[in-house]
Amino acid sequence: MAQVISSPYGAFEQKSMYQRNMLMGTAAVALTVGLIVFTVWLYRVITDSGIPEPTNVYRITKVADLGAPPSLAAKKPNIDIAKPKVAAPKVGIPTPVPDDEISEEEDMVIASREELQEINTPVFGDGDESGDLIIDIPEDDYMPSPDEFIAVEVEPKEVYTELPVYPRLALEGSFTGYVIIQAYIDKNGNVKKAQSVKCNRPNMGFEEAAVKAALKYKYSPAIQNGNPIGLWISYKMDFVL
Repeated sequence: MAQVISSPYGAFEQKSMYQRNMLMGTAAVALTVGLIVFTVWLYRVITDSGIPEPTNVYRITKVADLGAPPSLAAKKPNIDIAKPKVAAPKVGIPTPVPDDEISEEEDMVIASREELQEINTPVFGDGDESGDLIIDIPEDDYMPSPDEFIAVEVEPKEVYTELPVYPRLALEGSFTGYVIIQAYIDKNGNVKKAQSVKCNRPNMGFEEAAVKAALKYKYSPAIQNGNPIGLWISYKMDFVL
């Protein structure tokens, strides 16, 4: 019967080998790191040991420090040159005159468009200082033209209407007709202006009667962006017996 002899190997042997391997690994890592640090230091010493940099050299590290080229940055020489004194030409606005009154001896220059604009432009203040032109026109006094487009969300509606007075001439002749009225309604609903733009029977008093009646109309104002605005409207006013 053969006897198997096993080598002694247990916890003690494992512990002793673990400590040895740990020491060997730590030493290898430290040696590698030290070798890398030494190599970097040696490289810097070799590269920095060149020719010393001159003291009159300026090192530029930013693009913003470059500045303009010397040819552009150099100042122009300050040379005082007296300007010749030339009398300013006379500027006149052309006006028609008879041929026998034309004088060729006068030094007259026709004003240009820019000079005419300066002549016709009103000057505010003393003219020595520039200032701001403030336009202070009350909003209620502004009235657009009847042809101007005004955007509106809610159209004005009639609140009160006035019957026109029938013209006496048309009444005596038993004439009927109609008038197209344009009326401007302000933001309070009042008619600030009314005018006749068309009448099928002119010169019989229909236009005047229609305008007088239109000025007494009352409206709910037009609305745009939640605010009342002024607006022109057009409508037909009939005259019937």
